Amino acid sequence: MKAIIICASLTMAAAAFADNKDAIKVNQVGYYPREQKVAVIEPSVKQKIFTLRDAKGKTVWKGRAVRNSVSPFTGKVRQVVDFSKVTGEGTYTLCAGKQRQQVIIRNNAFAEVADKAMKAFYLQRMSMPIEKEYAGEYARPMAHPDNKVLVHPSAASEGRPAGTVISSSYGWYDAGDYNKYIVNSGFTIGVLLQAYQMNKAYLDKMNLNIPESGDYMPDFLDEIMYNLKWMETMQDPTDGGVYHKLTTPNFEGFVMPSECHQQRYVVQKTTQATLDFAATMTLAARIYGEYPAYRRFAGQALQMAERAYAWAVRNPHEYYNQDAMNEKYEPKVFTGAYGDNNAEDEFFWAATELFLATGQNAYLEQAKQFAPKDYSVPTWGNVAGLGVQQWLNHSILNKVEDLGIDVQKMKSDLLAFCNDCISRIPTSSFHCPHGNRTQDFPWGSNSEMCAGQGIALLYAYTLTADRKYLDAAISDADYLLGRNATGYCFVTGFGTKPVMHPHQRISHADGIEAPLPGFLAGGPNPGQQDRETCKTYPSDAPDESYTDDMNSYASNEIAINWNAYLVGLMSWLDATLSR
Repeated sequence: MKAIIICASLTMAAAAFADNKDAIKVNQVGYYPREQKVAVIEPSVKQKIFTLRDAKGKTVWKGRAVRNSVSPFTGKVRQVVDFSKVTGEGTYTLCAGKQRQQVIIRNNAFAEVADKAMKAFYLQRMSMPIEKEYAGEYARPMAHPDNKVLVHPSAASEGRPAGTVISSSYGWYDAGDYNKYIVNSGFTIGVLLQAYQMNKAYLDKMNLNIPESGDYMPDFLDEIMYNLKWMETMQDPTDGGVYHKLTTPNFEGFVMPSECHQQRYVVQKTTQATLDFAATMTLAARIYGEYPAYRRFAGQALQMAERAYAWAVRNPHEYYNQDAMNEKYEPKVFTGAYGDNNAEDEFFWAATELFLATGQNAYLEQAKQFAPKDYSVPTWGNVAGLGVQQWLNHSILNKVEDLGIDVQKMKSDLLAFCNDCISRIPTSSFHCPHGNRTQDFPWGSNSEMCAGQGIALLYAYTLTADRKYLDAAISDADYLLGRNATGYCFVTGFGTKPVMHPHQRISHADGIEAPLPGFLAGGPNPGQQDRETCKTYPSDAPDESYTDDMNSYASNEIAINWNAYLVGLMSWLDATLSR
């Protein structure tokens, strides 16, 4: 299996360069030949002259740091080295005194990260066996058929009373646990399908080696359809509302999926889940409807979306409060809440998608009513940015300016956000718009705050053709791939210092040393909410509050929404840089 070969080769590379003690921070996956190439040297290195040597030991570049950087968190003074003049493809060694670090320069440098990040969704599938033909040594038996799920008392309706048995198969495990959550699934598919809209030709060629490969659909859309099939089952057909999640009462232990035996339930219908469902199904209807084999699905998906939106209008404040639910109903539920006490952003995104699909003015008026005052990177808890990006997508792809809503303001707001990001690069520790403020490091900082920011910067580049935005987006990718305070390449299976112990039940329980490849670790999180049970954090500094420890759910978990951003960023960059 290709991913395993890469992992093994990079492990050997890590051994060869083990003496660097994290002194030289680089993008460990690869720099593009004609793009900027920056490394950061830690304070332990006193050397002032640096060299880059090719595979034969010949010095191809020699120079000093272009500037010093001072950490806003620790006061560490680092040296920033720029060897962009080197453009030949190959494997090099960056030398700083006695310290060494591997440097790779190659075209399509991010392509394999994009492919493996998308293939990771296949490895998260449930309700089917994960076969050796597609997964190599990560094959496992079928688990969680979810064909005998119970309606939880909190989700009961006249047509489906508590205890009703329903089938809710298919779908992806949400994160390191074995449950499925509509809010996060909807957000994840929204990110992926918007990436598809902007880079259709590139993603149509993605070869994932999944069971559906070779059919009449691109692999990228085939994989997403596996989760859409599950989402369809989560709508109550009696009223149009959508269940918040499909879950066990408690998280399973760190065992393989086939060893799990708790009863599974669909739990409470909520406004946010229903609107995320409406938005996702509408966007999917527009995209899949272009393929003859899925026109029936597209029609059904749009009908389901409109019913969902109507339910949300009738029930605008049905928010998920797990503690309050547990006071009223049995069994009590203690899994991920995905709680949110504001639905205006979900109304905006759903109304946007429905207007663009139907042209109905009522949806346009709803979108206007709930339009955000400024741009923010989308998160599962604030999806307004997905609505903004959809208006931008429509304007960019269809060359339409007057859409009945102020798209020019949305463009201006996005550019203002991106300009603020770029303003931090000249004084940043790691030559990156991300990672210079404490607020850059919430739970899952690698995702929305870094990869999501990178996507925003790529929108800015698409709108303006100004290279500063593209360069900044590349810097966000460099950060994720190793040029950061921890020295980790945060994508499993890649890098000279790869993540080896993610908080993911399958990777822990499968008996294989290397974790499932292609997953983005959550990243530094100074909240350290797991510090009582995880004692391996090396530092309290925001950008160093990460530990490659299976117990660290606060810094080292994986999640489908985080991987969606990774796929979006790496595929968009490779599509742009490899033309």
